[in-house]
Amino acid sequence: MPKNSLTQENHLLVIVTSLPNMEAAKAMAKALVEGRLAACAQIQQELYSVYRWEGKLCEEQEVLLSAKTVSHQWEAICRFIKATHPYDLPEILAYSPEQYEQQYGHWISSEVNSKI
Repeated sequence: MPKNSLTQENHLLVIVTSLPNMEAAKAMAKALVEGRLAACAQIQQELYSVYRWEGKLCEEQEVLLSAKTVSHQWEAICRFIKATHPYDLPEILAYSPEQYEQQYGHWISSEVNSKI
């Protein structure tokens, strides 16, 4: 697997958040890509979540959204998700892959860094 060669501020991130339904996930995915906060987003249905909220055990069907971006977008993407997410406390996680295919990494970087 090729080593990545992007700068530290353009290191790849995979941002993950869960949403209540497909419509909310599609709207967020489109807004992230159109706003160049992410190069692409993938949506996975059939997520079943069990969690405690305000002292009560909850079980919900949810949708998982993962967006591919670069590290310098972290704060902007967090602000955007917090401002537009339907949950009071949205899940916002970032994973930074150690290895990824070099051309794919450059494509993500060029998409989120483009001025067009």
